[in-house]
Amino acid sequence: MTGKYFGRIVYAGLLCFVALSLTTSAFGQGRGGGGGRGSAGGAGNAGGPPAGVGVDRGLGTASTRSNGRSDTGLGTASDRSNGRSDEGLNRARLASDNLNRADQDLRDHPGIANTLHVNANDLRAGYQAALAINPNLKFGQYVAATRLAQNLGTRFPNVTRDAILAGLASGDSLGKTLQNLGLSSQEANAAKKQAEREIKQGRR
Repeated sequence: MTGKYFGRIVYAGLLCFVALSLTTSAFGQGRGGGGGRGSAGGAGNAGGPPAGVGVDRGLGTASTRSNGRSDTGLGTASDRSNGRSDEGLNRARLASDNLNRADQDLRDHPGIANTLHVNANDLRAGYQAALAINPNLKFGQYVAATRLAQNLGTRFPNVTRDAILAGLASGDSLGKTLQNLGLSSQEANAAKKQAEREIKQGRR
């Protein structure tokens, strides 16, 4: 009886020992698993770019590409803009020079406006407006276009000052412009000579 009781105690003790061993092992594995997950998480962070690096790298790549293409494009656009700006300044300067010469011509020869049956201010204003379209236009050409339109407008309705100025702006001569507007070569020459005589008379 006593032997059986002692055997049961030993058996119960072994069971407790085994149970305790299993619990300890499971706990250790649980901690190890947690550590593994933590390590895995750490490894995941290490595998990705540090904070901000990816963005900076993208910006760096974009900057490199910009330097290769965009900057060149901007430079080209700037050059083109400068070209247009310079051209505009040259046109304005040329128009201003021509207008100053016209002012001097009107001061020296006030009879020009009388010949055209306009006052000097209106003649100057009309010439200034024409210079905005064609800064190369000379004051003498504007005066001639005005007089020719006055002399020919009744017989040749197409011959207007604006039409003559448009022909001059396109690069045609005064005679060629008149022919394009319907005059023959002889009629164009005769009209030019008449206008020249009248304008010359007004300059005296």
